[in-house]
Amino acid sequence: MHILISNDDGYSAKGLAALNEAMIQVAETTVVAPERNRSGASNSLTLTRPLRVAEAPNGFRFVDGTPTDCVHVALTGLLDAEPDMVCSGINHGANLGDDVLYSGTVAAAMEGRHLGLPAIAISLAGSDLSNFDSAGAVALGLVKRLQSHPLPKDTILNVNVPDLPINEIKGFLSTRLGDRHQSEPVIRTQDPSGREIFWVGPAGQEQDCGPGTDFDAIRQGYVSVTPLKTDLTHRVRLDVIKEWLPEVIV
Repeated sequence: MHILISNDDGYSAKGLAALNEAMIQVAETTVVAPERNRSGASNSLTLTRPLRVAEAPNGFRFVDGTPTDCVHVALTGLLDAEPDMVCSGINHGANLGDDVLYSGTVAAAMEGRHLGLPAIAISLAGSDLSNFDSAGAVALGLVKRLQSHPLPKDTILNVNVPDLPINEIKGFLSTRLGDRHQSEPVIRTQDPSGREIFWVGPAGQEQDCGPGTDFDAIRQGYVSVTPLKTDLTHRVRLDVIKEWLPEVIV
């Protein structure tokens, strides 16, 4: 088995090394990650300049681009053979609810959705993080389960692990994405030259976060496993739009 590993925190991130250490127990691994932190890059591709790939002393390769660039380049030309799956992470912080819209960790996994096994995005939920080994053990357990009982290959598993010792994690829950309130306002200030600048504000607080959501699973001490798909079609609204369109005036 061959696993392509990437992330959005950069090739020197502690979580990336922890994920690779877990995966080499069951597979050959290739690590291709961004040269620096690209959190929030989502599914962006670099189209206006060439990308460069270099190799770190530990054998990890790094790209001067986004997480999606890393996986795309690896799958479409860098690697001699296609891997069996993509594992992305271990992200330094949660990717819950609306976070998946912006997450480079999830985007890297999404780029690998056409391979032989589902892609996995794994994140360690917390602030002062210390239990990357727990997230690595969770990732290893999921990959072993996929080896023996595969899921449809177009599945993307968004996995969030509470920042707890492995023996304190209560188990696994299948969850849906929760929802956040609108993001906090941007922080408006000036640079040293007096020019106006804006810092993106914090994510909104939890809104839809009850039982069954990824937010609630983490709060209760469980691993949250949410299946994602890339088809964004709002199917239950198709008939509504069909009836609404004839009255459009141009």
